[in-house]
Amino acid sequence: MSVERAETAESPERQSPAYLRTSLAAALTLGLSRGLFHRDARLHCINLLLTYPEGCRARCAYCGLSGRRIGPYGSKSFIRVPWPTVPLEDIVERIAIRRDRIRRICLSMIAHARAVEDTKEICSRLRASVDIPVSLLIAPTLVSGKDLEHFRAAGADKIGVAIDLATPELFERHRGSGVGGPHRWEKYWSCLSEALAVFGPGQAGAHLMVGMGETDREMCRAIQRVRDMGGRTHLFSFYPEAGSLMEEVPPPPLGRYRRVQIARYLIDGGTARESAFRYDRTGGVTAFGVPDDMLDRIVGSGEPFRTSGCTGGDGEVACNRPFANSRPGEEIRNYPFSPEPEDLESIRRQLQGGGGTR
Repeated sequence: MSVERAETAESPERQSPAYLRTSLAAALTLGLSRGLFHRDARLHCINLLLTYPEGCRARCAYCGLSGRRIGPYGSKSFIRVPWPTVPLEDIVERIAIRRDRIRRICLSMIAHARAVEDTKEICSRLRASVDIPVSLLIAPTLVSGKDLEHFRAAGADKIGVAIDLATPELFERHRGSGVGGPHRWEKYWSCLSEALAVFGPGQAGAHLMVGMGETDREMCRAIQRVRDMGGRTHLFSFYPEAGSLMEEVPPPPLGRYRRVQIARYLIDGGTARESAFRYDRTGGVTAFGVPDDMLDRIVGSGEPFRTSGCTGGDGEVACNRPFANSRPGEEIRNYPFSPEPEDLESIRRQLQGGGGTR
């Protein structure tokens, strides 16, 4: 993928709510940058990010926006790509022009004192300007139950909570006291519960990330917990961000990630429960509690290996985040389109391969 050099410098004038950062994929979709998607993938959700000169006060070990990472916030990559800063009015104008290909907008908060109020204002502006559903990826450390009600009143229809880690110990190590960060495990889960109460079952979900030191058993139990609460899991594979504390940590083996993708698909779809799974002595999942012929059909459909994210009005995943978990190439981790026959052959080979807890 090629792209024009993006304007990323921040100044007191270039900040939310008047300005937002857009993902590289969103910038390409909106015509703000030039380039091509690998295999002609298409983004159906415009991902937006609040921006302030002070940046994010969180210090998450794996995040490119971490306050620990050297450099001004506007120059920091996120998910390994630049996020150009664009006036909100320009974003609204371009979304309106390209609305035929856009099925959702996702606005992400950062840990900043003004983030809650600015999120309400921006969400309201987006919904008043274009008839496209808006999701909010919120910062639970800053958010109260009343704020959730205000987000809904502003027009948001779905909420995302980036819990990311599968256990309280890993959360504390990578997002809490282990890095001097403000986030707390209990607050994230309670916020997800409140969001489901305000927005309704299936209208809030958790981001969880494979490859942070957890076992399959721990990750599958976290996915089941989200499902039992009435939520959905948006599954990610860890991929190192340059300049972060975890920049030298490798992503999880593909075979392992594929098995957890299958687990998420079965749990979220209500096809199987984690309690029916079997694991080896290291906590790796070895069986999913469904008949072999059913499992073979599910794998052959390719559906477990597509991006899991917020849906559009048609019920299909809109937030498909092309190549957010890996570089474009042969080893796509979350497919932004239906896997083709050669993809399915690769997936079956990957599932036959090994893969430890990392």
